[in-house]
Amino acid sequence: MQKNLLGRLMLDLDSSSLTNEEKTLLQNPHVGGVILFSRNIVSKNQVLSLCHQIAEVNPNLLIAVDQEGGRVQRLIDGYAVLPSMQKLGKFVAQDKDNGLILASNLGWLMASEVIASGLDISFAPVLDLDLDRSSIIGDRSFGDTPKTVINIANSFINGMNEAGMEAVGKHFPGHGGIHADTHLSYTEDLRSLDDLKQHDLIPFHELHNRLGGIMTAHISFPEIDNNIATFSKYWLQNTLREKMKFKGEIFSDDLSMKGTDFVGGIDHKVQKALESGCTMILICNDRSAALQALRFMEKQSTSQSTTLTSLKASKIVSWEKLENDPRRKDIINQIHNLGLEIA
Repeated sequence: MQKNLLGRLMLDLDSSSLTNEEKTLLQNPHVGGVILFSRNIVSKNQVLSLCHQIAEVNPNLLIAVDQEGGRVQRLIDGYAVLPSMQKLGKFVAQDKDNGLILASNLGWLMASEVIASGLDISFAPVLDLDLDRSSIIGDRSFGDTPKTVINIANSFINGMNEAGMEAVGKHFPGHGGIHADTHLSYTEDLRSLDDLKQHDLIPFHELHNRLGGIMTAHISFPEIDNNIATFSKYWLQNTLREKMKFKGEIFSDDLSMKGTDFVGGIDHKVQKALESGCTMILICNDRSAALQALRFMEKQSTSQSTTLTSLKASKIVSWEKLENDPRRKDIINQIHNLGLEIA
């Protein structure tokens, strides 16, 4: 049905409320979602108001945020302080049974608070394997072994799903093997396909049917394919779709990141990402690039998606009930008693 069609560009907003320009922009049929950053967030009530404004303009839009825990936590004032996933991983290593229960509870808590605020998805969990090799992943990872990441992420996803949120795993096919930050530079990982199959790819392979979406890595693996994964048919079509049989949505990481600049301007980036198999592309912190991308998509008559709306939150969560929910209080107390808050 026509109402299920959704545009394939996710963009950001300037501030804590919609401008008149943005109200018009969000009605463009090629816009499919909005991602909130710290500058868009003041308080719970303000976020609820902003999401209500967005829904009034276009109720089908996906509203997203990066609410992983630890140092990547956009929703702060009035929200639970979520531990880094590395701290969670260390607790699981000490007490597996209780640690996996906590992982599920943290997934539920994160997703419940995000949905209660009017959003649909948090781009989580991180499935990259790392402890301290990567400058950008690091403590965002559950650990550096496939088994660790799979076990904890599976429990975390259970909690997210219970709250009514689909999980979006990132960053395919694995970002933890390199030190560089793809926000800042083009980056290569020189490992072989066999190395990746025995390590980084395992969590994505094992958990692909638990994920509503996967986000790509802006990393080139020149021993396998010269394109970064975001622009690679080999990674997104041959590997993710055909070999792994992944049926969910594929999100590009932000195309304004420097790791994508080698292909040229925003038109080339959008074309490459769509051709490689991305369902939704993200362009953040560069409004002129987002507008140019929309003009390109209009000119190319880029198809809309019939499946992206499946990532809308499946349950209604009220802040009033959530704040009085003993489960939420118990989890927050456990985080505190275990000393897992952000250092």
